[in-house]
Amino acid sequence: MQRHIVVLTGAGISAESGLSTFRDNGGLWEQHSVYDVATPEAFARNQELVLRFYNERRQQLASAQPNRAHQLLGELEQHHRVTIITQNVDDLHERGGSSHVVHLHGELTKARSSANPELVYDIGYGDINQGDQCELGQQLRPHIVWFGEEVPMLEAAADLVRTADDLLIVGTSLQVYPAAGLVHEVDIGVPITVIDPGEPAGVSRARVIQKGASEGIAEWAANYLAR
Repeated sequence: MQRHIVVLTGAGISAESGLSTFRDNGGLWEQHSVYDVATPEAFARNQELVLRFYNERRQQLASAQPNRAHQLLGELEQHHRVTIITQNVDDLHERGGSSHVVHLHGELTKARSSANPELVYDIGYGDINQGDQCELGQQLRPHIVWFGEEVPMLEAAADLVRTADDLLIVGTSLQVYPAAGLVHEVDIGVPITVIDPGEPAGVSRARVIQKGASEGIAEWAANYLAR
């Protein structure tokens, strides 16, 4: 029976592909504050700015490429059952070869209705403009979980973590809740490995590899597959 590896990823794994986030720049993302582009209030206050910001992020994503860390996680599926739970909104895991990815904070390549969050549309790397409407006649917005909004995939992610035979945490400081709380859902006795150049918080029993994502996953995978 295949072991189930659950991988929790954050900003650090996409940074190697040139994508920055709020984590990287002291609360700024491409020089914009959380409060200007990542809250429902910001969208209500300045819809044009918010849409333009995410259109630019989508254009940036279109030219970004999966790095070796994404590819190594994709290759793990040749040997094990692998579930990726990511805080990232890019599609680099999918393009890197991972087939089971749970996006906690939404997806840049999708839009959703501002009236009904269940109405979600694939838009690829195209723009969302003012006047673009859902089937209810309401403005489309980015399919992103903004600060102050519920994380709809959180319980499903917690259920997956509870089934893990191994938990691998890559590129996240484990300081952003509620996603960071997932680490406490793993069963006692399940091996936990953290790969991050910084000092992770809140996982006292984890093995820590203080390296970048690609180098750290390569080391972990070599040891893991050799067992």
